[in-house]
Amino acid sequence: MNLSKSRFIKGMQCQKLLWLLTHKKEALSEPDMQQTERFSVGEDVGILACELFPKGARIHFCDGISYNAKRTKELLDSGTNVIYEATFIYEGIVVMVDILQNTPQGLIINEVKSSTSLKEVYIYDLSVQHYVITHCGYSIKEANLIHLNTDYKRGKSLDLTRLFVSVPCLESVQEFTPKIPTILSDFSEILETKNEPNIDIGLHCDNPYSCEAKSYCWEAQRNITEEDSVFNLAWLNGDKKLGLYRQGIARFSDIKDIDSLNYKQQLQIECFKNKSVHIQKDKIKEFLGSLSYPIYHLDFETFQPAVPRFVGTCAYEQIPFQFSLHIQHKDGKLEHKEFLAKSGIDPRVELIQTLLDSIPPNAFILAYNASFEKGVITRLAASFPQYEKELLHIASQIEDLMYPFAARHYYHYKQNGSHSIKVVLPALVPQMESAYQELSLVHNGGEAMECFATLESKPKKEQEEYRQALLAYCKLDTLAMVEIIKALEKLVG
Repeated sequence: MNLSKSRFIKGMQCQKLLWLLTHKKEALSEPDMQQTERFSVGEDVGILACELFPKGARIHFCDGISYNAKRTKELLDSGTNVIYEATFIYEGIVVMVDILQNTPQGLIINEVKSSTSLKEVYIYDLSVQHYVITHCGYSIKEANLIHLNTDYKRGKSLDLTRLFVSVPCLESVQEFTPKIPTILSDFSEILETKNEPNIDIGLHCDNPYSCEAKSYCWEAQRNITEEDSVFNLAWLNGDKKLGLYRQGIARFSDIKDIDSLNYKQQLQIECFKNKSVHIQKDKIKEFLGSLSYPIYHLDFETFQPAVPRFVGTCAYEQIPFQFSLHIQHKDGKLEHKEFLAKSGIDPRVELIQTLLDSIPPNAFILAYNASFEKGVITRLAASFPQYEKELLHIASQIEDLMYPFAARHYYHYKQNGSHSIKVVLPALVPQMESAYQELSLVHNGGEAMECFATLESKPKKEQEEYRQALLAYCKLDTLAMVEIIKALEKLVG
């Protein structure tokens, strides 16, 4: 059986996925931009962790698996202390160890992850390495997971000994490893069959990773993307949705005991059934009456570098690099202010100063999902005490435009249970239905985050193109808020 470590992990998640990888690869989705970026981050973190074990010999993947396994043996036999990507093969199973230490008492396996904690799947990862290496005739002294430490705040320079945490896992690995022969036998049996395994969807489709066969299993095979799918039912967790599905309740029309659902779920079903829009004019009037003009519509964009880049930040800390501010006056006049940081430097102080210059002390501020904007400002206040008073005052002034939609004072059947601005906008303001799709290069917050994080590495001309795209995207987010207010005012007269 030809099986890599990564395929073993995929088989542990779902044996159908393993079969598709072997027999029907065209059913699998290509990694999207966010997944590709996560892979890249993982590689970068892995390379950085190697500096904890300097002067090691590196095995290069491009040299070929057989050669790499032979080269690994040669290095071990010659007494090389540290090997990066050490490669071993046993009965067609290939493992590559991120960082292998060679000691007189035995080998030490170090698996590096860009995560911030130990997860069960990492024990599977270490265990298959342990299984293959021991069957190659070596003794294992330790098996460790090395991950990022979110308690570490960066100083002027990066302290790798504090950035990373090493978790001993040998005991857990030794408990799991004896199960591997049975698992491999099951894998072999399922891979030998010509028939696609009949494995139903479940929580495993997103645990521990989002499966690349999900579109195939959910959409192509089960048509679960339909608007009336129970998986689109709001305010119901995934386990309960799967429970309904397994009872044969796949569509709204299959739900017999509708009274068991909450008000918002019943409203969603009723609006879908009648293709209707629910409007509570009195509640919307009450919300609009609470607004004070001019309204300062605020939106931040942030990025979360795995390895802290700036003094005082930790792994995956949200760093704001951009904001858009549309100022809506009662007479219809509209002003726009914006900030986009230069790449490669800490953007926070300049962002703070520009924000404080742009918003007067007693401004009425609106954000969509205000907890995010408040969180950004509160963290800035904690990091820069000299601006704490002014920033916390701004945070206290922010109200949430999402409220009437989350409370279902307005609900359009096209929202499919969501009250995200990306679905509310086209439902409430049809002329802006394609606004985000028509943007160039950056269409959502995830793309904005990844774009800014990698901006420095792009050619100068491309950098400017992406900067313009970032400005256009963030500007649209606050313009959308303006248009939503106008549409609500029109609804209630």
